Amino acid sequence: MTRCALALTVAVVLTATGCDSSYQPATAVAAPPPVAEKEAHSALSTEEGGFLATGPIVVENQIDVVALRAGVISGINFDVGRAVRKGEVLATLDDRQLAAERDAATSKVRSSEANLKDWEAEAGVADADLRRAQAMRDAGINTIEELDHARYKVTASQYEIEKAKQDSNTNQHNLRALELELEKTRITAPFDGVVARRYLRKGQSVAVGDRLFWVTAVAPLLVEFTLPERFIVAVKKGQTVTVTSADSSTAVKHAARVIDVSPVVDPSSGTIEVRAQIEGPAPDLRPGMLASIRIGSPR
Repeated sequence: MTRCALALTVAVVLTATGCDSSYQPATAVAAPPPVAEKEAHSALSTEEGGFLATGPIVVENQIDVVALRAGVISGINFDVGRAVRKGEVLATLDDRQLAAERDAATSKVRSSEANLKDWEAEAGVADADLRRAQAMRDAGINTIEELDHARYKVTASQYEIEKAKQDSNTNQHNLRALELELEKTRITAPFDGVVARRYLRKGQSVAVGDRLFWVTAVAPLLVEFTLPERFIVAVKKGQTVTVTSADSSTAVKHAARVIDVSPVVDPSSGTIEVRAQIEGPAPDLRPGMLASIRIGSPR
């Protein structure tokens, strides 16, 4: 029964295919070619006479100012939006304990300096005693032991002077260390710019490394963008591109000079990184904004 059923099935299949003249074997439909990865990642669009890229506007100096020592905030001199100059004190920590320790260290320095001068004077007396003892010994007035005593006193005075010098140096270093700690209680601006954020409050206790302010420069403005790898020989340092705000159709055009071109191609996107510096004033542009960059086509 099994062999007969199998034979019957094969016969039916052969008969069906032989009778249907319209039968065509199935063919695989070719899938559309995948989009090249570098084209998928390209931020460019073709324009007449060039290309349009987009990228953020940045500044070179932008940093979170952190606490260099633990303490309590005793004063805040600048708030968000205020322009600052390099070295200006943004806020202060309570420094009363450190100031007292600094004053005590200053007194120790003065004391050690006076002690050094005292031993230098003592060494002068010992030298005079040695010369007198030598003269008396030459005249046969005193003994050799008295002359040796005068020599030992001179040697001891020299050692005391060296000890006083080291004590003075140690006290001066301790004073300098306290002065450096006092400087850490004054939170200063690292460069010219503007206070973008304030994270602290008066009376707040802060630890080493806590963020206190976010300070950002406002100039010079830079724009960062990527170009396809074919631009690697076409874009040069010093070349001029046009920059506008990306979210305004009536944006003012600004000239920017290319200052950096990546010497290598990013293998994941097939692009190169470019940085350009905006020339002249640009009151309509701010760090963090998205900009449009127009650049000529590579030849």
